[in-house]
Amino acid sequence: MPRLEEIRANLVDRLQEAKEQGWLGEVAAIEASLAAAEQKLTAMRDVSARHTAVHLGMPEFRNSAGRLDREP
Repeated sequence: MPRLEEIRANLVDRLQEAKEQGWLGEVAAIEASLAAAEQKLTAMRDVSARHTAVHLGMPEFRNSAGRLDREP
């Protein structure tokens, strides 16, 4: 997510430059890329907000190794 935020910031800078230079085709392409980056960031934030840890407990070694509590 941090890398995508960097890309988004770069696109904003490039969009400003393209507008200043009057590069209309470049403006349209950057706006499309910027919209896609923002959509992806929103989706990533939604997923991370829903992400919760699940405690599965600690397995007992004897049970997982097939050992029983028997005298030899």
